[in-house]
Amino acid sequence: MTNDSYSMPFETWAAASSRVFNTFLEANRAANQAAISMLGSRQATNGKRTTNGTRSDVALGAAEERRIEAGEDLDEWAAHREIDGELSVGDLVRFTKTISQRDIERFAAASGDTNPIHLDDEWAEETRFNGRIAHGILVSGLISAALARFPGSVVYLSQDLEFRAPVRIGDRVTATVEIVEDLGGDQFRIRTSVAKDDDPVIDGEAVVLIDDAPIDDA
Repeated sequence: MTNDSYSMPFETWAAASSRVFNTFLEANRAANQAAISMLGSRQATNGKRTTNGTRSDVALGAAEERRIEAGEDLDEWAAHREIDGELSVGDLVRFTKTISQRDIERFAAASGDTNPIHLDDEWAEETRFNGRIAHGILVSGLISAALARFPGSVVYLSQDLEFRAPVRIGDRVTATVEIVEDLGGDQFRIRTSVAKDDDPVIDGEAVVLIDDAPIDDA
């Protein structure tokens, strides 16, 4: 077994802990807002540790944050949709981005998950992974990004996840979401996955509610 595959105990833990959240869309927005708020309130310590052992900027850096707009795409993202008319079984969306060190640091600041396996090179090198890995929930957030690109107003109802392999800084990963069942009442069962190259890193299934987008009266 390679260092980029999880051992059986880890797979068992991952499967047992997969039902822990319903709304990645809200979590992504909260991460952006938290990073902006922390940057605005940080003390002038030049990134040095304070007396309680924390960092005032939590490694966010000195660059000014810019609020991302609703529906905006960044240049380094890639999205692909295979949808023909009304949503139906077989429709799918793919979303691709590179997981950066900044992504990991901002997620740690927003979520409070400062596990050293994500943030401390020397510490992480002594683990089974021989280096830092991205938060699993950060990577699974790409599933939310893909779902957000279905037409309409998308709301999570449930999500199951199985973490198959770690993702590292600099890995470019792709989330794929595909409708596998129309449950009626604007609810759909979705097959969800994230892959690095052609290797799966996350598998799962979601149920989402997709309403028509609000009409813009402007």
